[in-house]
This record gives sequence, C-alpha cells and structure tokens, in this order.
Amino acid sequence: MKKLAVILIVVMLVGNVAMAQRKPAPQPAPETKELFDIAMAGYTFAKFDIDKTIETMKRADVHDLCIKDFHLPLKSSQDEIDSFLKKLEDNGIRSYAVGPLYMKYEVEVDRAFEYAKKVGVKLIVAVPEYDLLPYVDKKVKEYGFNIAIHLHGPDINKYPDAKDVWDHVKDLDPRIGMCLDIGHDTRNGNDVVKDIKKYHSRVFDVHLKDVTGNTGNGYSVEVGRGIIDIPGVVKMLRKVKYTGMLSLEHERNMDNPFMGIAESIGYIRGVIAATQK
Repeated sequence: MKKLAVILIVVMLVGNVAMAQRKPAPQPAPETKELFDIAMAGYTFAKFDIDKTIETMKRADVHDLCIKDFHLPLKSSQDEIDSFLKKLEDNGIRSYAVGPLYMKYEVEVDRAFEYAKKVGVKLIVAVPEYDLLPYVDKKVKEYGFNIAIHLHGPDINKYPDAKDVWDHVKDLDPRIGMCLDIGHDTRNGNDVVKDIKKYHSRVFDVHLKDVTGNTGNGYSVEVGRGIIDIPGVVKMLRKVKYTGMLSLEHERNMDNPFMGIAESIGYIRGVIAATQK
C-alpha cells in the first residue's frame, strides 16, 4: 500500500508539472501588429540610473530606449559605450536613438554625430540653434543619419511646435525632421492629429504624453487623463504608415514615476488593441 501511495504521489506531481508547462503564455503586446512600436524616452528616468531604467522597462515589457546623455555621457569611450550597450542587450533592450541633445555651437553638432556613430544609432533627437541648421544639413549628408528636432511648446523660444520645425527644415535634407512631442505641440494650441497628418513625412520620432490644457498652463499627466485625442493619434499614425517609435516621455511625479509609467503604457496599449481591426 505504501508503495502504491508513493507511485500515486509521483504521478500527481508529474501531472502537475505537465499542467504547469501547458499554461498559455501572455499574449504579445498589441503594438506587435503595428508599423510603429512603443518605446521609452530616456528623459523619463532623469532621476534614476540605468539599472532602475532597465528594471522598469522590463516590467513594462518595453524594449526600445532613446538614450539620454545623463545615462551615457557624451565623453564616454568606445569601451564604456560598448559595456553600456551590452548591459541593455543582456536585458532585452535596444537603443534606437540618442537625445535630446542640445547644440549651440558647431563643435556640439560634431560631438553629437560622433556620439551617435559610436552608439550605433542613426537617429539623433536634437535641439540645434536655428543658425546651425545649415551646418546640421552638412553633417546629415556626411553621416547619413536622421535628425529629429524636438519641439518644446511655449516654454522655450525655439521650436515651439510642429509648424515651426517644418518651416525651418522643409527646404533642407529630407533626413532632417522632427520629434513630434504631442504634449508640447498641444500646449502650443495645436491639434496633434492634424499635425501628424500634415507633417508626417518629416516625423521621425513621436514623444507620447498627455496634458491638461492647450496653453502654457497645461501640464503633463498620465496618458489618458488629459485632453489629447490619443485614439486619434494612434489611428493617424496608422493612416500615414508611421514606422518610428511612439516613445513615452513621462514628466509627472518624476521622483516616483513608476505607477504613472505603468498606467500610461497600459492605456496606450489598450487604445492600440481597441482600435485595431
């Protein structure tokens, strides 16, 4: 009897293991069916090191990062850069761009292009001075990289919205475009859905966020809690066949952004899933 009991217990344990192995895996993130992908803007983690950044991205199941220079300084050696990238790779994270990088002088433009080359990306999110644009155009032709000029709404007196970026780059190399920050564009009084449609040929990166108003008094909130037509944004990105990143730049409660990041990623994924045909 004891031997039979032992056999029964072993059979039950083996059966339980087999059942556990047959548990269905989670569904893939809904953006896997899209031409664009969900990413994270490094500025979201301005108060945290790269280890906390990686941990948060893994928990959110986000795998693409725009690297900020407070995580990987511009003066980093190639060995330091390679070690940083290896850490990302080991954790299933890819670097898709660097920036935003501010450029006030030609030497800073040179440094940004060399930095991007060492990192191995071909997209620089940048904020060059207006009078540097001809030099940026020259460097784009030399390196073959894309430049996405980050717009800043009413807070900074250059590149306030998508129209301003377009007006300054439309006659330059077609690889010079914009990082369309939908929050700042909205805070400058614009309809971001219309701007995506109008300027999509020069939209190389999109910063995802939500805001409370369409003036300078509006401020960042979790995606879905503000006034931006997020479903409209997703539908228009599909319509224009946008192939870049929809990169969350979370700017609320930056000392403790983690619940807001989770809520925002969950919301945008819900919108993507709900609007897919």
